[in-house]
Amino acid sequence: MKYLSFVLLSIVMLFVACGESPEELARKQQAADFAASMELEKEVGERARQMYQPLATSADNAENVSSPEKIHLGKVLYFDKRLSKDGTQSCNSCHNMSTYGVDNLPVSPGDNGGNGTRNSPTVLNAAFHSTQFWDGRAKDVEQQAGMPITNPVEMAIPSEAFLVERLSGIEMYKELFAKVYPDEEKPLTYANIAKSIAAFERTLITPAKWDDYLGGSAGALTLEQKRGLKSFLDAGCVSCHVGSLLGGNMFQKFGVYGNYWEYTKSAVIDEGRFTETKNEGDKYMFKVPSLRNITETHPYFHDGSVADLGEAVKIMAKVNLNKDLTDGEVSDIVAFLGSLTGEVTEEMSSMPTELQ
Repeated sequence: MKYLSFVLLSIVMLFVACGESPEELARKQQAADFAASMELEKEVGERARQMYQPLATSADNAENVSSPEKIHLGKVLYFDKRLSKDGTQSCNSCHNMSTYGVDNLPVSPGDNGGNGTRNSPTVLNAAFHSTQFWDGRAKDVEQQAGMPITNPVEMAIPSEAFLVERLSGIEMYKELFAKVYPDEEKPLTYANIAKSIAAFERTLITPAKWDDYLGGSAGALTLEQKRGLKSFLDAGCVSCHVGSLLGGNMFQKFGVYGNYWEYTKSAVIDEGRFTETKNEGDKYMFKVPSLRNITETHPYFHDGSVADLGEAVKIMAKVNLNKDLTDGEVSDIVAFLGSLTGEVTEEMSSMPTELQ
């Protein structure tokens, strides 16, 4: 400890001897970083703003007109474990709003304790995706919301009628459904359960510093993040991670230049969209994940086989772009991806009072 103090004192004395205090050197470094940031801005700012658009402020569906009452009902349903057969799981169990809409597990346990086979993607901003699930088997969040409930590996409700009967015996739900769907003779239906959950999910929008940057605020990104943006653009990541979500709107083969499982060390080789379509051209095709909030939604890939984001970036560059990124490039790209992290508000994540 004495030796460390001596070293620190020597460094300070050296600064003084050179005529510059640590504060002055820090100011000079800050000025140099600002100049470098502005120079990078000239190179990447216009490119980025031509390629990307800020996140929309709403994700409305004309076929599922929303209201504050419907959103609230959807939130109550989203957090209620009675939507699973044995009452062990809610939508929030796998898509936890306190941890950015995921459970941070490779694959998620279901109502009976058994695990699923694919990683639970975040529900945040999911309403903007072109399709739902890794294989795109649901067209929107309305269709998606009802599917895990009756999936025997997930929430395991035996049938739609079973859940309708269960909820119809709960006075709270009879009142809430009647209020939200006043013109329907039987407002508590399975379709209305799914529509209500989807109405809540359509509010889960998380703008980030990246959106400020796209809106013209050059200082919204740090120097490191701008370096990462440049590496991201130059490497060709933009060929798949496009749109305001930086993904979520197309299918791509995982492993264009090699078998993905040889890099991810996946325990099971998943054939992707092929399992749904049986079309040979869909083998190993998965929906390109959105990079929004990616720093918080580990582990990565369809099977959650990679825990570290830097490693995931390196693997994707190798197997899909045939590029070997340097450690510096990977570090910068990860820093850039941090600019895509938004805020999960208390309104999104708090337990509804009806369930407390």
